[in-house]
Amino acid sequence: MSNGTETRRITIIGLGLIGASIGMRLKAAALPNIEIIGQDSDRGAEREAEKIGAIDRAEHDPRRAVEGASLVILATPIIALREVFAEIAPHLMEGAIVTDTASTKADVLRWAKELLPEHISFIGGHPMAGKETQGTANADPALFEGKAYCLCPTVDAAPGAITSVMGLAELLGAEPMFIEGDEHDVYAAAISHLPLVTATVLFNMMRASPSWEDLGLLASSGFRDMTRLASGDPVMSSAILRTNREAIIHWIERMTTELNKMRDLLNDSRDEDLLQLFATTQMQRDEFLTNPPRRQRRSVTPDVDSKETVMSMIVGGMMARNMKRIAEMPEAMEKKHEIITPEGEKKKISMADKMAEDIRRDLEKLEREREEKAQRKKD
Repeated sequence: MSNGTETRRITIIGLGLIGASIGMRLKAAALPNIEIIGQDSDRGAEREAEKIGAIDRAEHDPRRAVEGASLVILATPIIALREVFAEIAPHLMEGAIVTDTASTKADVLRWAKELLPEHISFIGGHPMAGKETQGTANADPALFEGKAYCLCPTVDAAPGAITSVMGLAELLGAEPMFIEGDEHDVYAAAISHLPLVTATVLFNMMRASPSWEDLGLLASSGFRDMTRLASGDPVMSSAILRTNREAIIHWIERMTTELNKMRDLLNDSRDEDLLQLFATTQMQRDEFLTNPPRRQRRSVTPDVDSKETVMSMIVGGMMARNMKRIAEMPEAMEKKHEIITPEGEKKKISMADKMAEDIRRDLEKLEREREEKAQRKKD
């Protein structure tokens, strides 16, 4: 380099939609004196990533790819992560930061603790972004814009590493959200994995009907929108479900309960209740679309932007300032909504309180189910 500064390395392992999109966004940021190395088990993906400008160069051997890297981003399918951890662990330099993008976190955090060396910091990550068209060729540097980016640091991760990955998420245009691994998996099962299950079940149910030829002719935008996720990568989809079974089963049971309520409304000809259900749902969904819950946007530190934070991580020498910001939670949604209590009383509570109560109940139920399951195994 002309200024004599040593070139530093970021390595991205896995150059599909997510990995290549991260690379494109980092390249667009024009970080000085940074070399972005890409690795994928598919040499075609490596060539495509170089072609679209997602990486500076490819290194097909993952062990050589991570050597000397200050930051390693693992964007492989979750089913491959344990093997990748084991393979790269001996080759990570002291003080390196490792993060991932997998859709479930509890297993990943356990594998990281088991397999990665103590001299590195691991921060689990999950950008809540994607599309059904997978692969390197579909990469998009704007993929993460405005999306939540879940961060699950290990207990022994260096504070500076945590702040740095927070800066990386912001550099991608995302909204960092700190969350425990188990909690993440319960929420992701509800908001991401259950829709995948629903899309798959709905399409298979229609496709298996003897009347499919006629049904297919009638299928329009509603059916296509509802089943969009069924066109995703089957390997990735099956791996997500296998690594988050209990939480997904919990939400399937919750959905079954809601479907049974709908069936009862139809069986009992309770037309007013049916109209109220649709009207309330429409109002609440419209409000969600026009005024979605948001975290107050905060930069990583008061006077250092996300690009400078990532650069400081790579060059070294910056420790986290104002770490209390990590602990700050989003401001509650204060707008009041009228609900009817189980005792039939009308009550006004904030949406934040309602969501908190629903989540608390769900987590308590899931914990009881886990305890009962463990007890059955003992018996």
